[in-house]
Amino acid sequence: MQEEQNLIKDLLFDYLKSERIQEWTSQSKFIEIIEDVLENCYNKVISMGEKEESLGILATGLLHYILTNALISSQRKIEHNGIKIDIIIPNLKTLQIDPKKTLILCIPKTNDKKIIKQKIDQLEKIQPIKDNIWIVVTEKLDFQNKTYIIAKKNETFSKIIYDIGQFVNVQGDTKLKILRI
Repeated sequence: MQEEQNLIKDLLFDYLKSERIQEWTSQSKFIEIIEDVLENCYNKVISMGEKEESLGILATGLLHYILTNALISSQRKIEHNGIKIDIIIPNLKTLQIDPKKTLILCIPKTNDKKIIKQKIDQLEKIQPIKDNIWIVVTEKLDFQNKTYIIAKKNETFSKIIYDIGQFVNVQGDTKLKILRI
């Protein structure tokens, strides 16, 4: 899977270099970027490996790009107390000090409800505020957590950056309120 992971990342980051995407990035049109990437990269990405794994890699890379360009502090692919965290906003230090100001994005790369439930249960050990654990999956599943569907024609994933911006502006540190999303 490592080779496919690199191919997906390469595809994504090559696509993000396009003139249109760069223009939208400079204009903070992040919803448009997400919709465009899904429209133009989705089919190719799912042909590169197992669907959930491939789309999880795409979602992680795309969110990393968007969060960085939106000036939203985050860490990705970190571990805390033996628990793997896909993306944490703003950072692990804030989670330890004030969990209500911390958001964890879980990108399980599977649709197996049992595996996802185990992952959420683990995350709840380090993030006691269940509403601050959000999930990104490839199809609608019945979880209490806020869930975003990464699909070619689905508006929930494209709205994630807006919701993250809202969270940061309400819960986050005032110095992070640089960009109004």
